[in-house]
Amino acid sequence: MAGYDDFVQTSYKPNSKDVIATFHVKVPTWQKEKTAWGAVASESSVGTWAAVKALHYKHVQKVAAKVFDVKKDSNRGYWLKIAYPEDHFEPGNMSQIMASVAGNVFGMKTVDALRLQDIQWTKKIVKSFPGPQFGIHGVRKIFNEKKRPLMLSVPKPKVGMTSAEHANIGWQIWTGGLDLLKDDENLTNQWFNPFERRVLASLKFRDKAEKLTGDKKSYLINVTAPTVKEMERRAKFAAKAGGEYVMIDICTGGWMAVNSLREICQDLGLAMHAHRAFHGSFTRVHDHGFSMLNLAKSVRLLGVDNLHIGTANVGKLVGTAEEVRNIQNNITMDVAPADPKEHSLAQNWYGMKPVFPCSSGGLHPVIVEDVLNKMGTNIMLQIGGGIHGHPKGSYAGAKAMREAVEAYMDGVHVDDAAKSSKELREALEYWGHTRPR
Repeated sequence: MAGYDDFVQTSYKPNSKDVIATFHVKVPTWQKEKTAWGAVASESSVGTWAAVKALHYKHVQKVAAKVFDVKKDSNRGYWLKIAYPEDHFEPGNMSQIMASVAGNVFGMKTVDALRLQDIQWTKKIVKSFPGPQFGIHGVRKIFNEKKRPLMLSVPKPKVGMTSAEHANIGWQIWTGGLDLLKDDENLTNQWFNPFERRVLASLKFRDKAEKLTGDKKSYLINVTAPTVKEMERRAKFAAKAGGEYVMIDICTGGWMAVNSLREICQDLGLAMHAHRAFHGSFTRVHDHGFSMLNLAKSVRLLGVDNLHIGTANVGKLVGTAEEVRNIQNNITMDVAPADPKEHSLAQNWYGMKPVFPCSSGGLHPVIVEDVLNKMGTNIMLQIGGGIHGHPKGSYAGAKAMREAVEAYMDGVHVDDAAKSSKELREALEYWGHTRPR
């Protein structure tokens, strides 16, 4: 293999030891289509722009990528399927894998736009990663709740309150019926709400709420930090204080941080909540970047227990119902089917535990049934403004939320449930069935 064109081999038949990636590529008017296709495979595996003698070595060609399928789209757009021999990658090293498949290719002039839509992992690659420690079943076991959605909330305003104010919000939502308090993605260790003080104050209220309600309560503590050493220190502090959970910003923290925290959590017996803040910067534009589907599949491998995936177009964040359901399938099923509409590939997870999907972004108690109709009840529900924006405050908002979910589980329409629930009726009168934009 020398030139880019040589990396296009449409007669090639992939085998079980090939990692398959689906790309969408737009080709500049000045470039030959085949050359652009081959450039993606070449630059994301073994090639470069110049003819290099060593590219002809047989052992080099054995780990080279190949474009084996091309489908024309529109406006000089093409869907490519590229096979990467699994030996091209270091097993268990997501940083190395993504440096190849999603590396320099996105900056090449030879493509106008490039979208990495899906990656189908081989058994060897899947087995090289730990996967979730708890998964859906393990998390439900923590709360002794087998059926209904678990509910959580971030105090609002999400940044700026003191540790005491933050913990008091936790008390209100826990006693109002929610399961978990959650740090916001941008709340870590600021002077007005320092990490250790917040953890101790919140868990003290957690213990009181458990005694009052008789239900298990917990706290998603954000341990995202400048270094792995500091992240580990914070996780150990949370565990020693009696926490069951930590949280990490997976995109801003990076693959290595997620992988490292998974090992730390294994040692400490902590569950791991993944927030996807920053993902929209590279997932939102559908003809360029890296899909949310790929992000979700990658962190299932890395071993998070919960992951935010959206509201199936009900709340304030982008994400169609089809896209969100496809992501949900890929993080919860053992064998996820292909979805031609979403250009996703079938994926066998070989027994890896499922990730608990978390629906969040602009929800309030009255429209929760819309999410549950689309996503089912085996999910987590994260409600922020829809709790704390209740006209009677956070406790009332939490109570309205719990009653809305209980009504759904009992097959009662939210409008009918509101007739016998003061807090839910107030939420209905205040928000109606409006969906945030």
